[in-house]
Amino acid sequence: MAQIRAVVVDESAPGRLALRPVAAEAPARDEAVVRVSAISLNRGEVRRAVTMAQPGWRPGWDFVGVVETAAADGSGPSPGTRVVGLLPSGAWAERVTCRTHALAGLPETVSDAQAATLPVAGLTALHALRQGGLLLGRKVLVDGASGGVGHLACQLATAAGAFVWGHVRRPEMRDMIAEWCDGRIVLGPELAAAKPHGPFHLIVDSVGGSALSAALGMLAPGGTCVTLGVSQGNTATFESREFFGTGGARLYGLTLFHELMRVERAGEGLALLAELIVAGKLKPRIAVEASWDEIGTIARRLLDRDFAGKAVLRVT
Repeated sequence: MAQIRAVVVDESAPGRLALRPVAAEAPARDEAVVRVSAISLNRGEVRRAVTMAQPGWRPGWDFVGVVETAAADGSGPSPGTRVVGLLPSGAWAERVTCRTHALAGLPETVSDAQAATLPVAGLTALHALRQGGLLLGRKVLVDGASGGVGHLACQLATAAGAFVWGHVRRPEMRDMIAEWCDGRIVLGPELAAAKPHGPFHLIVDSVGGSALSAALGMLAPGGTCVTLGVSQGNTATFESREFFGTGGARLYGLTLFHELMRVERAGEGLALLAELIVAGKLKPRIAVEASWDEIGTIARRLLDRDFAGKAVLRVT
């Protein structure tokens, strides 16, 4: 059986991640074979790989590459097409098989590095904002605005005509986020600092803990808080009367892979995000770009919050 190189969990490797030979998978009828050129890292998958996954597990959601073999059922892109795609796991490899509904062709002006940032972070931001419905002229608050999801959510909400406030905890991030939010920045250790600017039609929270508690008290009537992460804490307490007394306020728990099954396939959203890059309305922040040989080191830096934005690794 043919072998390829892929990132696997290896307890003896630096950062618990290493490149190892693995068996190449045969594609199903609705899967294309893609030669991968770039991958990007997301905190959730890295945390699982480094702290919980069993040895031999293959992490990886986001990839960019070129179609080598089209799907046997005739769906999806033809050989030679540059694509961005999303897998439930195992995307960090030289070659992958991917169902065609999770692939999108790429315009020439979108680089591999830009495209690699889009699958999990971009789609999560997109689906979170869609919970707010029409955003034109509405107030939107994005917590964790310097993160992989947050910085894209700020830009997408601005492109939709919202008045966006981005919350950051570190002063050195202020200028970067201000560019995406037309200068509307909330700086401080707690999200509650945003209350004077509210109430908000939509709040996107990827932090949890006290941030989620504060968010539930800052919604406008009929407003929505989308929660999608717990980097600060798994538990939140809130003033229930303040929440339900607002009238029509809603808390929505977002898990991306559920949205992709229930709302819209990944390929559709990825195509939209790529076109927004072409239009100049979306500019992914790539904080780190390196070879995938450095996977262990870059993964550790990501978990340590050593940089803001996305890490993209070239598959060589």
